[in-house]
Amino acid sequence: KQVAVIGAGTMGSGIAIAALDADLSVLLLEQDEDALERGRQRIKTHYRERVQSGKINEIQAATNESRLTTTTDWSRLAVADLVIEAVFEDLQVKRDVFGKIDVHARQGAVLATNTSYLDIDAIAEVTQRPQDVIGLHFFSPANVMKLLEVVRGDKTSADVLATAMVLGTRLKKTPVLCGNAFGFIGNRIYNAYRRQCEFMLEDGAWPEEVDSALTAMGFAMGPFAVADLSGLDIAWRMRKAQAATRDPGERYVSILDKLCEQGRLGRKTGAGYYVYTDDKKAAVSDQTVRSLIDQASVERGIERRSLSAEEIQRRALLAMVNEAALLLSEGVATRAEDIDVVLTQGYGFPRWEGGPVFWARHQEKHRLEAELSQLAREAGHGFVLGNLEILL
Repeated sequence: KQVAVIGAGTMGSGIAIAALDADLSVLLLEQDEDALERGRQRIKTHYRERVQSGKINEIQAATNESRLTTTTDWSRLAVADLVIEAVFEDLQVKRDVFGKIDVHARQGAVLATNTSYLDIDAIAEVTQRPQDVIGLHFFSPANVMKLLEVVRGDKTSADVLATAMVLGTRLKKTPVLCGNAFGFIGNRIYNAYRRQCEFMLEDGAWPEEVDSALTAMGFAMGPFAVADLSGLDIAWRMRKAQAATRDPGERYVSILDKLCEQGRLGRKTGAGYYVYTDDKKAAVSDQTVRSLIDQASVERGIERRSLSAEEIQRRALLAMVNEAALLLSEGVATRAEDIDVVLTQGYGFPRWEGGPVFWARHQEKHRLEAELSQLAREAGHGFVLGNLEILL
């Protein structure tokens, strides 16, 4: 009944609102009063806007807000049945926070980390109770998005797992069980999809051609428009963190890195894969980006060619299908259908296509096998071909 949320930023505030809307009491914890006040105001503004739009009445808003308590005192965590950490996406930062949670949270409390790709076990190991630690990957805005990836750590107990799944339902989410692997289900598949789209830039397509082909198919946004919206520096930071362990023989597209080095971080800086007008909404193609892409093709020794919308669509989907097969064979996803739920509920995959697994099951098997083999040849060293049989 009592949830503590650590971190009052956009994500933490959204999680707090989702819990308040589910009739739970929420303790919101931040490191300083200024950050805490920003979180309080964010939540108050949310409910004020809900009242103004007629979604709820003033009594409902006041009742929800009355269940919110804010603090900078870590010892207050002792009242919580569930602690959700929602701080900066950095492993060491989260490990430091969990060290404090372990000291102050009561025994038997469920300890959850909101992370989109970090190792749950590496976070849990700093506590004396790794069996109580679980991953809850909320999607932003957390009070709106319905998907919740529930990530099982190596030592997560069955009752903690069951509690997390029930919590997801109470928050009116669609909880999907995931194994503890980099990126879990959604980001793992999205990463394979994005990489294939980057390959297509080197092969001859422009960002706007890739984006328009995929939105024409029904995706909410194309991958390069998404990257600009979320900020290229997010992916850049992750790529730099992985650089030391990256196979040097693996095909790696450095276009995003070069854009970031030029200060083009997406909409927030007015330029990324696209240039944005003053209102930051209208995306315009840019010759600087085309020059970088041309240079990348030359360095790779690729003779650029025109890619049809159908080729772009199928290559993007095939990359998803292949990664889905790998996730199932590795046990990261328990059921093929879970993969489709994740992609349609959280990643803008066109729902009428059912998801990558559903799509694959409605294709000719021999064509899929031939196209996946071609995809593997073009990707080169480092590409792992999944077992299609496990999906079909």
